[in-house]
Amino acid sequence: MFASRAQPVAQTLSAGIQTRNMGTLREIQMRLNAIRNIGKITKSMKMIASTKVAKAQRAMETARAYGSTSASIYKNANTAPLENEDKVYIVSSSDRGLCGGIHSSVAKATRRLIAVDGPSSGVIVLGDKAKNQMSRSHRSDIQMSFNQIGKAIPTFAEASAAADTIKSSGIKFDTATIIYNEFTSAIAYEAKPINVYSSEALKAADAFAAYEIDDDVLENYHEFLFANNIYWGLVEGHASEMSAKRTAMENATKNAGEMVDRLTMTYNRSRQAAITSELVDIITGASAL
Repeated sequence: MFASRAQPVAQTLSAGIQTRNMGTLREIQMRLNAIRNIGKITKSMKMIASTKVAKAQRAMETARAYGSTSASIYKNANTAPLENEDKVYIVSSSDRGLCGGIHSSVAKATRRLIAVDGPSSGVIVLGDKAKNQMSRSHRSDIQMSFNQIGKAIPTFAEASAAADTIKSSGIKFDTATIIYNEFTSAIAYEAKPINVYSSEALKAADAFAAYEIDDDVLENYHEFLFANNIYWGLVEGHASEMSAKRTAMENATKNAGEMVDRLTMTYNRSRQAAITSELVDIITGASAL
C-alpha cells in the first residue's frame, strides 16, 4: 500500500525534473547555436580584414613616403610656430568599429595635447567614432566633423576635399596638429601628431628665407602640404585600423571557440544527468511494482 501511494509522488517529481532539465538543455543548445554563428561571422570578418591589410599597407607605404617628405621640409627648414598663433587639432579616425581601442587611442592623445598646450581654435574630427569619443569631454570644442570615412582606402582627392572644406569653413587657425595612429607592426600602433605650420612660419624659417618665393606660390605649397599630411594620417590610420580589426576578430573567434567548448561540456553533463535521472526513476518504478 505504501508503494502504491509513493508512486504518484515519484512520478510527479520525475516529471518536474525532466521538464527542468529539458528547459536547461534547450537553452544551452540555443546559446551554443548562437555562439557558433557569432564565431562564423567573426572568422569571416577576420579573413576579410586580412585581405584588406595587405592593400592598406601598400597604400600606407606610398602615403608615408610623401608624408615623411613633407615633415622633412619643415625639419630641414628649421620651421617653428610663430608667437600668438591659433592652433587647431585634427583627429584622424573613421566610422567603423569592431577594431579594439584604435579610436580611443587618438581621442586620448588629443585630450593630452589639449591639456598641455592650453586653449586652441577648436577640434576637427575625421570620422564618427572619434567624434563620439571627443564629445564626452570636449563637445564645445568640436568645430567641424566629417563622416563616411573608412569604408575604403582613403585617397588624396578625399584628403584634398577635406582640406579645402576646412580652409573655406571660416575656422581661424595658423597651425594645425593632425593626430593619427602610426602603424608600428601588425599587432601594434601608436597615436602620433603631425604638425602643419602656417605659410608665415614657413616663410620666416631660417633655411627657407634664403629663397625668393611669391606669396601665391607659397600659399599653394602650404595648401598642398596641409592636404598631403591629412592624406598621410588617414591612410596610415586606415592600415592600423585594418590590422587592429584582424587582431580583434581573431581574438573574438578564439573566445567564441572556447565558449563553445565550455557550453558543449555543460550540455553533455546536463544531458547525462537527465538520462541518469530517468534511469533512476525507471528502476525505482520497476522495483516498486
